Amino acid sequence: MKGRQEQLLLGASGVLLAFGACEAVSRAGVVRRSYLPPASEVLARAMELAGDPVFLDGIAATLRAWALGLALACAIAVPVGLVLGSVPVVDAAARAIVEFLRPLPSVALIPLVSLLLGSGTETKVALVTYASVWPILFNTVYGLGESDPLAKETLRAFGFGRLSVLLRVELPGTAPFIAAGIRISAAVALILAVATEILSGFGEGLGIFIAQAGLATDGTRDVLAGVVWAGVLGLVINGVLVWGERRLFPWTPGRRGVG
Repeated sequence: MKGRQEQLLLGASGVLLAFGACEAVSRAGVVRRSYLPPASEVLARAMELAGDPVFLDGIAATLRAWALGLALACAIAVPVGLVLGSVPVVDAAARAIVEFLRPLPSVALIPLVSLLLGSGTETKVALVTYASVWPILFNTVYGLGESDPLAKETLRAFGFGRLSVLLRVELPGTAPFIAAGIRISAAVALILAVATEILSGFGEGLGIFIAQAGLATDGTRDVLAGVVWAGVLGLVINGVLVWGERRLFPWTPGRRGVG
């Protein structure tokens, strides 16, 4: 508990230091206010947006695409990862395809996906899903490789089949790795949801608000306020997922001693 409090204190100190530096740079005129408004004004605008129903509807649209894309990524990546990690023949057959698709940047696929699916939530969900699949998939495969071999051999010695070993030993042992992959993918999914909105320029969402503010004559403050909201969403999502991991998997090495 003490270590966690120290981390929170250090994190708060870092935020205050960055806030003060941005405020001082802008107030001192080192950077023109049209390029970098004072941090206090950006924060005030971000809090003002919290009472804007249209802005909140955009936040909700972004979070819907994020949640749908992440859920689909989990539904695809976990079963596929279990198969790839459990059946060497399938892994060898699919390895070339996986290694070909993995490096493709999701943002570069926006024109193609937009052409196929049109504008709206479908495009965002498709791109979020594609980008979010990989961390979960590879964490699942890696987790299977780290399963306790003694426990698996013991079950086999008692006559348990391949499926029973998977369900009783490998899947529980892989669950913390899957959870870590989901946490990584959650951040990737949020980035893709906002970036797709910014680059595509259609629909509604936090990215649309940022893109439209960037086109305004004096929209830097709104752009930065939108960025603050994106950061807050990422921070909250990560915090919730970390809390869930600590509660679900307290025995993992990274969670031992955490009160």
